[in-house]
Amino acid sequence: MTELASQKCEPCRRGTPTVTAEEMEVLKPQVPEWAVVEREGVPRLERVFEFPDFARALSFTNRVGEIAEEEDHHPALLTEWGRVTVTWWTHEVHGLHRNDFVMAARTDEIARSRT
Repeated sequence: MTELASQKCEPCRRGTPTVTAEEMEVLKPQVPEWAVVEREGVPRLERVFEFPDFARALSFTNRVGEIAEEEDHHPALLTEWGRVTVTWWTHEVHGLHRNDFVMAARTDEIARSRT
């Protein structure tokens, strides 16, 4: 497990700062397959995971949902035949927080363990 993936999410409230450009330079390389995208004016981390069938895509979705519930930090999940799009951002701060990078790294760990 990566150092980032082993971390826990911290509670966020409205007014909690988003990641700075300097923090982004440190965090983003730790989740290199994730793209920073902007939707509705809000930066988010997004990655598409490929699967050989719908059942495995759904199983992955459920595992991501389990870690989201454990941390009380929930992504947008789009499950399709053979793929799942996962998007992390922190609703309370309308942008990216360290928690999003932690959860992206934990999502990557789930993907690596799906053999």
